[in-house]
Amino acid sequence: MDSVHKLLNIVLPLISLFLLFFFLPVILLFKISNSISRSIFSENVSSKIVLITGASSGIGEHLAYEYAKGGACLVLVARREKQLQEVACKARRLGSPDVIVETGDVSKVEDCKRFVDAALNHFGKLNHVVNNAGIAPLCLFEDTDNVEDFAPIMNTNFWGSVYCTHFAIPHLRKSRGKIIVIASIAQWSPIPRLSIYCGSKGALVSFYETLRVEVGSDIGITIVGPGVVDSEITRGDFMSKAGVDGFPVESTEGCTKAIFKSICRGDRYLFEPAWERTIYFWNLLCPEVIESFHRWFLLGRPNNSKSNRNSGALKSD
Repeated sequence: MDSVHKLLNIVLPLISLFLLFFFLPVILLFKISNSISRSIFSENVSSKIVLITGASSGIGEHLAYEYAKGGACLVLVARREKQLQEVACKARRLGSPDVIVETGDVSKVEDCKRFVDAALNHFGKLNHVVNNAGIAPLCLFEDTDNVEDFAPIMNTNFWGSVYCTHFAIPHLRKSRGKIIVIASIAQWSPIPRLSIYCGSKGALVSFYETLRVEVGSDIGITIVGPGVVDSEITRGDFMSKAGVDGFPVESTEGCTKAIFKSICRGDRYLFEPAWERTIYFWNLLCPEVIESFHRWFLLGRPNNSKSNRNSGALKSD
């Protein structure tokens, strides 16, 4: 078998280059025409049933408003009932014909089942699921005394989305619906002090890319990689502790408008703001440059001396 691998090491790159040379222009032309078509004939969400996790603030809250303006019915999910009720009231004023509120924790599988059941019991169907809930730890990995403290991060950021998706899939197949995944640019950019957060978002993206293959065209999946967005996470001292206080912060409203348009177009991926796509390509082609930048400008020096480290509490999306 080793001889087969040696042969493939030589032959496959050559064949790939040959195919790219001839077919890449055709593929790009198809993608451009398809993008134009989807922009013209974007989805009308009026009367669609949309479940949004992490809907009490930030991206989840403002996505609820965008869906409400489009006339969608909403199932809003978060842990904080008072804030959820306020979001629900505003969503109704903006045009949503019906909004229900479900409080709970996405890291608990029984709560996720209850959220989906509530949507089905009240509306009878489900069209979109927006997996937005998440939390962000802020510390260097090796400075953590108890590694088990990181378990809630994966439970919320990864399993919370997986649980909701698991219970929603049969109903999304029936409606030929969509799954929207709020990941992060951090998945493609190794930001120090956010190693577990980056890892959880990386796992999330890998899972949904594989799920997209499994479900085929029955369910659309849009993976969103937002950058630094104005939210409860980026307010206060979180930005300075993370070393990114000089980064431009996008308004939540601007970000969610772009996300909503992307959802309606049926995009596979969205980088928002669009310039952050360059980070993805830099990390793909020249990862050493990104790593050096982060060491120098986010850690403050090129080595890993503990004199430069600090840590922060968990922050919720």
